[in-house]
Amino acid sequence: MRDGFICVAAGTPKIRVADCRYNAEQIFTMMREADKQGVKILALPELCLTGYTCGDLFLQDTLLEGAMEGLRTILKATRHLEILTAFGMPIRAGGKLFNCAVAVQKGEVLAVVPKTYLPNYGEFYEKRWFESIQAFDQPLALDIEIPGLEPDEDGSTVLHTSLSQTVVACAGMPGLNVGIEICEDLWAADPPSRRLAEAGATIILNLSASNEVVGKAAYRRQLVVGQSGRLCCGYVYADAGEGESTTDLVFTGHNMIAENGALLAERRFSTGLTVSEIDVQRLLYDRRRLTPFPPAYSYQEKGKSGYLCHSWAAFTPCETKLRRYHSPTPFIPENASDRSNRCEEILTIAALGLKKRLEHTGAKTAVVGLSGGLDSTLALLTAALALGMLHRPASDIIAITMPCFGTTDRTKNNAVLLAERMGATLRTIPIGETVKRHFRDIGHSLDDQDVTYENAQARERTQVLMDVANETGGLVIGTGDLSELALGWATYNGDHMSMYGVNASIPKTLVRHLVDYVARDNLKKDVELTHVLEDILDTPVSPELLPAVQGEISQRTEDLVGPYELHDFFLYYVIRWGFSPRKIFRLTELVWGRTYSRDVILKWLKNFYRRFFAQQFKRSCLPDGPKVGSVALSPRGDWRMPSDAAARLWLEELETLS
Repeated sequence: MRDGFICVAAGTPKIRVADCRYNAEQIFTMMREADKQGVKILALPELCLTGYTCGDLFLQDTLLEGAMEGLRTILKATRHLEILTAFGMPIRAGGKLFNCAVAVQKGEVLAVVPKTYLPNYGEFYEKRWFESIQAFDQPLALDIEIPGLEPDEDGSTVLHTSLSQTVVACAGMPGLNVGIEICEDLWAADPPSRRLAEAGATIILNLSASNEVVGKAAYRRQLVVGQSGRLCCGYVYADAGEGESTTDLVFTGHNMIAENGALLAERRFSTGLTVSEIDVQRLLYDRRRLTPFPPAYSYQEKGKSGYLCHSWAAFTPCETKLRRYHSPTPFIPENASDRSNRCEEILTIAALGLKKRLEHTGAKTAVVGLSGGLDSTLALLTAALALGMLHRPASDIIAITMPCFGTTDRTKNNAVLLAERMGATLRTIPIGETVKRHFRDIGHSLDDQDVTYENAQARERTQVLMDVANETGGLVIGTGDLSELALGWATYNGDHMSMYGVNASIPKTLVRHLVDYVARDNLKKDVELTHVLEDILDTPVSPELLPAVQGEISQRTEDLVGPYELHDFFLYYVIRWGFSPRKIFRLTELVWGRTYSRDVILKWLKNFYRRFFAQQFKRSCLPDGPKVGSVALSPRGDWRMPSDAAARLWLEELETLS
């Protein structure tokens, strides 16, 4: 439960129709097994204590008494289990029969939740046996006799509860609130889960008995995943399976666990447990962030059917074992087809933004400083795509290479070849002598290769670009990417500045994949372009501001600021989900622990936070640029942070990990 993770499971026990004693044994056996696996919240199928397919047997007192006896058996057998479990059974109340979910923990009934929407079509005739809670103006009183358990202060072994929609609040973990709905409820236009989420439920359990026909699984999956996204919640769906009657229907135990629009775990055609973890902190963060989601409140309005009340479950604090998959590259789909589609979409979005800016300003040219590195390559590719959308020639791109003290033949030649293959207008403007003259003007020694030595080159390059843009009636296209903005890895008023930053919301790891995508996409169209892009991809990331050594790049960015694959991982969880440093460190060790040692991860995470806070002033005055993903740092909308914010709290938390 530390860091907001709670282990949940959807279970499908093997049952026998109408054999409540056997089914009770299967249920408490599955509860024990789930408890051994560290599960804290377990959902079991609809009416699994009797079987969903009992038909008119539901009206027989013998079956109903057997179900109540089964409940008592389960409570006695699990009185020492902390796991919160919801399973389905028929319940009599108010002279009617209800299809209910019973939530239990440590041998006690916490809540009895009736099904709201009863199907009465096709092969489903629930209204023949059950009543909907909607027919009643208020919750129905319910007494459950539990002989053999410890009596209360009055010596009674009768549990006094009610039939109502209920949010079970879990002590010891703020924000962990559990709501329950049953099968068809999810199919309704206004599912109970909507009201449960508004009342604060962060995890919804669905006890279901959904039969299998061709195509239904995909639709069911869309419902579950979509509802978890709409309600910003965890959704645990437990389906009936083997043991149900096959007279007319087949049940396959289609169990799913979803979180905020993502499917975490799924299982079909078998009995057993489907286990994963739901990140409650992550859900709470998004609910705070999303203004359409209302503040949590409690329904206590008497006279309205099925009002919401609160019960309490207690969990002993522990560290949840993490089973769910966390991608090492959260900005990049791991499936090749999805990755290609993502790259195509991002290039189109970025190009559309630049197209609009060129069109609106009447710019005659797009001016790009071409270094032979990844970022400027992507900017050139995007500019070419934007001009194509405007039905203008690529020669309207002014690609300028500006060799200086650290420029190598490899990067210079690649820049020239790239501009030629793209059809851009190439200009080579060496800036070495200009920078030397500037050093003489300010009295800076050429031998002093400090930050002034480096930044003077970057600022001179930006001045050249701006002047050429003025000269040609164009716009300077920025090349800086999202990772560099996060780390402040840019020269203020140098490469930090442009007239439109097309890469501003694209992290470095994604820049690489976008260039690779274009290289592969052009394989049959332009082999020489593909070759130069492949060599650019193989070139070490470097600002090339320090002199080369024997013709090779001497200044490697990742040696100075850290691996971009780590920084992009940090960036995603810091900005998109607001995770604490401790939690990010835990996830990084889980995902990257085989590649980087604990000390190395901690070193670069500290460096990330130091730079992120110290360099905010550079992000406070960024030029415009298109947003392409959920993480961006534009000061006009995506990231509002004072330039003088202190990093102390974040760094102190990391120091405790040292």
